[in-house]
Amino acid sequence: MKFLLTTTTATSLLAATMGAAMDQEAPVNAVVTIGMIGDVVKNVGGDCVDVTAIMGPGVDPHLFEATASDVRTMQGADVIFYSGYSLEGQLGDVLERFGRQKPTVAVAPASVDPGDLITTQDVYGIDPHIWMDAQLWSQIAPTIEETLAEIRPDCADRIGANAEAYQQELLALHDWAAASIGSIPEAQRTLVTAHDAFAYYGRAYGIEVAAIQGISTESEASVADIRATADAVVEAGVPALFVETTINPRTVQSVIDAVRAQGHEVEIGGELFSDAMDEDGTPASTYIGMIFENTAKITQALGGEVADVPDALSGWADEWNAAEIIDR
Repeated sequence: MKFLLTTTTATSLLAATMGAAMDQEAPVNAVVTIGMIGDVVKNVGGDCVDVTAIMGPGVDPHLFEATASDVRTMQGADVIFYSGYSLEGQLGDVLERFGRQKPTVAVAPASVDPGDLITTQDVYGIDPHIWMDAQLWSQIAPTIEETLAEIRPDCADRIGANAEAYQQELLALHDWAAASIGSIPEAQRTLVTAHDAFAYYGRAYGIEVAAIQGISTESEASVADIRATADAVVEAGVPALFVETTINPRTVQSVIDAVRAQGHEVEIGGELFSDAMDEDGTPASTYIGMIFENTAKITQALGGEVADVPDALSGWADEWNAAEIIDR
């Protein structure tokens, strides 16, 4: 409710912000919490926006605490976009305070139908990892479009065209991921990861998901968690487990050791991007690349075949050499 109220307060501040922004030819200064939002803002805003992400590659948003420098960055923003649903839980008070000063938009609650959300039995209530479903994540584009266009009405037509084109790319990405994961033999279609960030991915693309830890990463997995996951891997005959870029890999290695102690061979299928994207200048520094790389690794490690890249993604594929990603 606090996030929703912040968004509502931010909307009421748009008119005040518009005047100042329109007097400047400089791009809108948009500050975002996570890179997955930042890449959507870049694609929708184009040259009408400059984007700064508070949390960079390898940063776990569940544990993130803002520094004085981060607060100064947000103070200088024309607009702040954050995910919501407690993903940035430790930033909640900071975001609420900025929501009384400038447009501060929780993109997930503002964009995604509540009926499409995955509920949880923990303190989160709602699983915040919505970007793991490209179709759902595409729904934040109109929210970002509307916000930026109200701040910079002179850019509204360009922003609208960008948003529509980018949404079509994400829908094509969604279909491609479903086709790739669907090629994995059904008996091997189980994704085992360090923490529970892939529930939306599993639901969207038809793969069972087993996580060693829950949604939060504040506490480490217990011996019982490791033993239970190892038993599930052996029972299902899963050939590969996956580590995550924001999580210490030792928990996954503990499961592998427990699995091998039962006489079942399993390997690490690769490193997945869950709560953060990759370093700038790499394919997975883009949201499309993040989902593309994850899907290629999962598909190949579990015995499937990566689908052909659709025409709608040809621009991204040419820029980032998608064929090389698949061949790694």
